[in-house]
Amino acid sequence: MEALKGLDLKGCTATADALHCHPAMAAAVRARKGHYALKLKANNAPLYEQAKKAFEQADAKGGAPFAQTEETGHGRRELRRMSLAPTPKEGANLPGLVMFGRMQTLRNTQTRTGNEHTYYVAFSQRRSARDALQIVRAHWGVENQLHWPLDVVFREDDARTRKDNAPQNLAIIRRMAKDILESYPENISVARKMKRASWSKDYLFNLFAHMR
Repeated sequence: MEALKGLDLKGCTATADALHCHPAMAAAVRARKGHYALKLKANNAPLYEQAKKAFEQADAKGGAPFAQTEETGHGRRELRRMSLAPTPKEGANLPGLVMFGRMQTLRNTQTRTGNEHTYYVAFSQRRSARDALQIVRAHWGVENQLHWPLDVVFREDDARTRKDNAPQNLAIIRRMAKDILESYPENISVARKMKRASWSKDYLFNLFAHMR
């Protein structure tokens, strides 16, 4: 939340995982004139139950408005549906909360059928179902394209560096390395490029030479 104090969020929507779905974060975003879309999990029990109840009531009345996308490729089919429901007039504990989103995903692969997952999102601004779906997908795009490679390929979560500015410096170096590896024109994964660079000095030098 400290990072938000230096930002002007007017006209922006801040997205965050369930860890940040609490009143202080919501208030901090709204104080910077922004809106939020915060993932909601069952460990936030009161708000989670409100979201479930809101959709149960909407479904009982004929169903909540929704938008969906469907993607196929690499031996799998993924269906994503975002539904919307208004928040209760009383009891919501997030400043500015106006609506809940329910994201349902269904994935079929060659080895597994019907792997379904549902979670909820708290919104501080009224949106169409299609806009809400795009916001959530954009959030996971950042996760998949940046955080996942850093965690899995560069093992950032396993780093134990804590002293002085070392964590920040290493974080910058990892991101620079990721950019260099991804820009090198070879149709293999970043992890395989890293292995080749560790095996061959010529390959390593080519990675840097390509950046000129």
